[in-house]
Amino acid sequence: MAAAVGLSEATVRRIWHKHGLKPHLMETFKVSTDPNFAEKLEAVVGLYLNPPEHALVLCWRREESDSGPGSHPTRLALKRGRAGTMTHDYKRNGHRHAVCGLNTLNGKVIGLCQERHRHQEWIRFLRLVDQATPDHKQLHLIVDNYATHKHPAVQRWLKRHRRFHIHFTPNPALPG
Repeated sequence: MAAAVGLSEATVRRIWHKHGLKPHLMETFKVSTDPNFAEKLEAVVGLYLNPPEHALVLCWRREESDSGPGSHPTRLALKRGRAGTMTHDYKRNGHRHAVCGLNTLNGKVIGLCQERHRHQEWIRFLRLVDQATPDHKQLHLIVDNYATHKHPAVQRWLKRHRRFHIHFTPNPALPG
């Protein structure tokens, strides 16, 4: 670079440093191979920016964690050069799945904590949303592509509950 522009290497380094440039570092990313990626992305973002009139847009989220007292403060994660550690009284209480929907209009959260995340639990959550929202509102749920959301029993439930509209987030990168 220095020879190509007629500057010393030290000058080029100072310019890069001044502007926070690190050409020696490289990060990678994947480009989606889904031919409808842009269309799907615009549809989901459009729901956030311009929700349909007389409808609620809920952004769905699922979190997994150990549950119960003593599950995290007493346990240290595995790190490079160190084994995972825990206190003598640490007790693993299993996983919990917190499932919630965020109303993007007012920030209200509808949530449910469950032992598992199968299609049965997803339907239980959809019933909770159905009960917690006004009957006259159309419901647009933005969800990921987790297989539970596409299960045949879920599809049958959604056909009986026409006010629910499921929008799947586009896959950022599909296997090639």
